[in-house]
Amino acid sequence: MNILIDAVIVEVSVPIVFRGANGAGVGVAAQHSQDFVAWYTHCPGLKVISPYSSEDAKGLLKAAIRDDNPVVFMENEVLYSEVFPMSDEAMSPNFLLPIGVAKIERLGKDATIVAYSLGVKRALEAAAQLKGQGIDAEVINLRTLRPLDFETIKKSVMKTHHLVTIDNGWPFGNIGAEVVAQVVESEAFDYLDGPIERVTGVDVPMPYALPLEIAAQPSSSDVVKMVKKSMNIN
Repeated sequence: MNILIDAVIVEVSVPIVFRGANGAGVGVAAQHSQDFVAWYTHCPGLKVISPYSSEDAKGLLKAAIRDDNPVVFMENEVLYSEVFPMSDEAMSPNFLLPIGVAKIERLGKDATIVAYSLGVKRALEAAAQLKGQGIDAEVINLRTLRPLDFETIKKSVMKTHHLVTIDNGWPFGNIGAEVVAQVVESEAFDYLDGPIERVTGVDVPMPYALPLEIAAQPSSSDVVKMVKKSMNIN
């Protein structure tokens, strides 16, 4: 990472990983359910990773440990109980994934859905529902939130002409807002055929009661609704 000392930029090595649980979904109320990834991405010098699948977690955690910079590695506890396929490559003891590179989980041509962590699950569920309605959605798993792989996002938006982002946390100042800002500031903006839509959690402290906890989080039906809104489909 780079730091400024006496008007001189100095590169220093800070090889440390901060790994922890992040986000809601396991009934631990407002004290332990916040999604903090956007807070960390605001800090210069920090790398921020939020995996979705088992391959993400293995390959990126090993890469983070080998990185010379401080890395914040945030996992959603709901995904601990999910079963993911592992490729032969991922089962190798030498398997690594590059930090700062997103993955296209599902190819599509009609709309781009950008998500991370638990949001990728919601995006894939929504894409399956949309497919039954004749809408072919592309799903991007960000994997790394800073540095952000904007090039993958830009290429997808320029192909599909529609964009929906998913955040597991609050609507103000989140990852989706940064994605939207970068799209608006880039050439991809001229390729949009409809408004950009965001799917987020509700702007409240996370409730303890299960029905309220579910209601406070983004759902796949919310994603379907926003994709259709972006495409002006009732």
